[in-house]
Amino acid sequence: MPFDIDMIRAYYEALPGRIAEARKALNRPMTLTEKILFSHLHEDSPLADFGRGKDYVFFAPDRVAMQDATAQMALLQFMMCGRDKTAVPTTVHCDPLIQAEVGANADLKTAL
Repeated sequence: MPFDIDMIRAYYEALPGRIAEARKALNRPMTLTEKILFSHLHEDSPLADFGRGKDYVFFAPDRVAMQDATAQMALLQFMMCGRDKTAVPTTVHCDPLIQAEVGANADLKTAL
């Protein structure tokens, strides 16, 4: 999938302002994780100091990276519901240490 350079530039241009707004709302220093999460808040989510296990927050990720089995399940769910494409750019990353032994048909029988 080609990179959408305009989307990437827009995100990083807006990043300092988003972090400044969040820092002002929280009135405290922020962790890197908080900076990343607050910079991806959905426009419908209020800017507040969310409580773990108490508040529900909507995020608007600009990219999704999935791994191994969880990616396979997500792809199967997309296929079953008839989706043609994802809402945001999505990549699947697989463990390079998993190797084929005989061939697709034989290996699949062994795996099952």
